[in-house]
Amino acid sequence: MEHFDASLSTYFKALLGPRDTRVKGWFLLDNYIPTFICSVIYLLIVWLGPKYMRNKQPFSCRGILVVYNLGLTLLSLYMFCELVTGVWEGKYNFFCQGTRTAGESDMKIIRVLWWYYFSKLIEFMDTFFFILRKNNHQITVLHVYHHASMLNIWWFVMNWVPCGHSYFGATLNSFIHVLMYSYYGLSSVPSMRPYLWWKKYITQGQLLQFVLTIIQTSCGVIWPCTFPLGWLYFQIGYMISLIALFTNFYIQTYNKKGASRRKDHLKDHQNGSMAAVNGHTYSFSPLENNVKPRKLRKD
Repeated sequence: MEHFDASLSTYFKALLGPRDTRVKGWFLLDNYIPTFICSVIYLLIVWLGPKYMRNKQPFSCRGILVVYNLGLTLLSLYMFCELVTGVWEGKYNFFCQGTRTAGESDMKIIRVLWWYYFSKLIEFMDTFFFILRKNNHQITVLHVYHHASMLNIWWFVMNWVPCGHSYFGATLNSFIHVLMYSYYGLSSVPSMRPYLWWKKYITQGQLLQFVLTIIQTSCGVIWPCTFPLGWLYFQIGYMISLIALFTNFYIQTYNKKGASRRKDHLKDHQNGSMAAVNGHTYSFSPLENNVKPRKLRKD
């Protein structure tokens, strides 16, 4: 295993250059294998979980969901505030920012972005709650692609470009997640559901986030600095893939004709909350067929 780890590190160094030594020894960052294994386990649970639950009663998970969504709301708010203050203190350049130009402010950004990376592991629970609640129609290609890819992408970001121009997308995404997970948490409380009207605008905000990230990333290509260009090109490509998937989801979810065809079987809850947010429903065909509704198992 040690020989394999060394070979993998050598390959990454040849492909991407030397790692950023500022994150050496940080939890989960020294070795890619744990992140990769977590992703494989996630995909296996996505595949096997619905099969295991097929003949079992769904769980309610309501109490756990309130705590889970509140926790992610607070974590996202913390990351957003720390990123904004770090960028302000470091006088980051919107058009292009290198990874070693702001001193202690760079370290502040790196520390926050580690939490951002780790939050992508926590967010695997979104899918696991769908499985436990037998909301399999919400486990879409978009949902799985987005969750599985983000953890892996951010392992590489944290090891090679853990600050500088990397901050922008994470800052926007943290803000969107404050809105999204607070929405999820509130909709876990039945009495709050009639007052929740903004789920459509969360998806619009996500699409706007991707477009703004492409614009800001493109600035680094047009007016380059010391930030590696290869990472910028990759980010633009990844954002385009998300725009395509989320746009398809948005059209299918909010198109009136499509909505009328689905209204008989579209459930109004997801992750213990309302459906049709963050690409969790109907972006593409679900990975597992819907199951017949059953009486919820008590928490």
